[in-house]
Amino acid sequence: RSFSHSGTVVQVLVTALIYLVVGAIAGFLIGILAAIPVVNLITGILGSIVDIYCLAGIVISILVYLKVIDK
Repeated sequence: RSFSHSGTVVQVLVTALIYLVVGAIAGFLIGILAAIPVVNLITGILGSIVDIYCLAGIVISILVYLKVIDK
């Protein structure tokens, strides 16, 4: 099966870079807040949610580029 492409590779790379930067900033802030004992559990859960969101965003942007799914 041959997939046609939607958009440019640059758009996919910029989208992936944005998600990576957001994930890195969120991870840094969550790492700072994790030092507080009471907030540690909540920051762990929030960190997992942000990581999953960023990974899903990158995967979806690639699938949209390959036109596997529609926008």
